[in-house]
This record gives sequence, structure tokens and C-alpha cells, in this order.
Amino acid sequence: MTRLVLRRLVAALPLLWLVATLTFALIHAAPGSYEDQLDHPRLTPEARQLVRERYGLDLPLHRQYLRWLGSLARGDLGVSFLYRRPVAEVLWEALPATLLLSGTALVLDLALGLVLAVGSVRRPHGWLDRLITVLALGVYGMPTFWLAGLAILVFSLLLGWLPASHMHAVAAGQLSGPGRFLDLLLHLGLPAACLGVVGAAATARYLRATLIEVRGALFLRAARARGLSERRLLWVHALRPALLPVVTVLGLSLPVLVSGSVVVEVIFSWPGMGRVLWTAANARDIPVTLATTLLGAAAVVLGNLAADLLYAVVDPRAREAP
Repeated sequence: MTRLVLRRLVAALPLLWLVATLTFALIHAAPGSYEDQLDHPRLTPEARQLVRERYGLDLPLHRQYLRWLGSLARGDLGVSFLYRRPVAEVLWEALPATLLLSGTALVLDLALGLVLAVGSVRRPHGWLDRLITVLALGVYGMPTFWLAGLAILVFSLLLGWLPASHMHAVAAGQLSGPGRFLDLLLHLGLPAACLGVVGAAATARYLRATLIEVRGALFLRAARARGLSERRLLWVHALRPALLPVVTVLGLSLPVLVSGSVVVEVIFSWPGMGRVLWTAANARDIPVTLATTLLGAAAVVLGNLAADLLYAVVDPRAREAP
């Protein structure tokens, strides 16, 4: 197991370098730059030149790349053009909000997807199975921005049950501890539901297909012949071997867990990594954009590694793989 982890981490280094290089090239090839933000009537040419020299924008492109790559090798992500602070501080402040939102959505995804899949498989091709299949396919096919807008329209504007944006109310600082926590839960409801429900639709479809296949296995037939109830067969005996596809989905969810969902965080004004990336990209804040993209790539590598390790936990036969 240790050899597998070390081999994957070493193999990930060239991949991360390639992602960083391509991102650097694409950002500089896109129209517009941070220098366009400096065209202010009160900004003198001398002050504009000082800003360009401070952030290295006056250097040739290859020197900017080597300078950034050298700083990255030392663990320095640079200074944000927009926030005028180290990039690591900006990302570190946004990370807890993203972990809270994505973690809640992931729990909702797994719990709801598991319940829907088991409920669907109890009577395959019955009315409940068909209803869950139609609903899951419909929700999974909805664009995230459309689902988020619909949720705001219904639950915030029409019904007034949940807030439409931000992480806290304006007067949340004046609330007590329990009141502030309740305010956080209310603001968390819509964005977490938009992420979690869409994920649950995919999880339910993956798990349903595997559960139907596992139900015909010989060991389940033998357990059924011994008089075990159908509920015990599904939840105890069939669920563990059927979790392998869900493990892959769980591993691929790690990038979203770390880097955030840009669409949902922007629509709900959630102060996480996704919103930071959106703001930095619009402002041509190159250091923040590069660091966030690289962090997402690292999360993809770690997600695949986590999926392999979870495979070994769920299926002991995977531990014997070379």
C-alpha cells in the first residue's frame, strides 16, 4: 500500500507541472491582462510602471514563467494582484467556506443517493423504480445554474423559507452562538442542496445498476434461501460489493470538495474557492488563478489516489494488486 502511494505521488509531479504550464500559457494567451485594470485617469504613467515592475509584468513572458515556477518550487504562490496579499492567505481564508459547502453537499449526495438506489432496487421495474429513475435522470440533466436559479425563485423569493445568498446575514454578528449557527445552516441550505441533489441523482443511478447485478449473485441466493429478509440482504450483504462504483465517484468528488463549485458559489455569493477563482479570472489576477487551478489539479490526483485506497478497504482483493 505504501509503495502504491509513493508511486502515484511521484508520477503526479510531471502531471502537475504540465497543468501549471498549460494554465500559465492559456492565461497569457487570453485577451486582456491585469495591465488593463491600471488604466485609471488618476494613475500616472510613473505609478503604472511601478506597479508593473512590482508584479514582474514588465519582464518577458519566459522570464515571468521561470520566476513563477521558481517561486512555486519554494512553496511561494506569489502575491495577489487584486487583494494585494499573499495568495496563500487568500486561498486559506476561502478554503473553510468551500469545505463546509462541499462537505455538506457530499454527505447529502451519498445519503440521498444510497436511499434512492436501495428503494429503487427493492422492486426493480416497479412504479417506484420508474419514478426514481425519471426523477434522477431529470435532475442530473438540469444545468446547475438553472437549478440554482429555480431554487432561489421557489424557496427564497416565493416561499421565503431560505436566504438567497451569502454565508451569513448582515446582522449575524449581533446574534448569540446558537443563533449564528442557525443562521449559517439557513444560508447553507440552498447551495448545499443544489450540489448534493445533482450528485445524488448520479450516485443513485450508479449504485442501482450495481445492486441489480449483485442481487443475482450466488451468495445472495444462498442467503435468501436461508430465510433472510430482503431488507437485510440489500443493506448488509449486497451493499458492500455494490459500493465499488460509488468509491470512484467519491474519489472524483475530492476536487470539488477542495476547489469548490464555481457556478454555485458565484450564484449564491458563497465566499469560497470557486468565487475567489471567478473573481480572480475576471480581474486577470494571474497568481490567484494559477494557484487555484493547480490546487484543483492536485485534488484530482489525490482524489484518484483516495479512490484506489478506498477500493482496497471495500474490496480486499484490490490489496493484492501490483
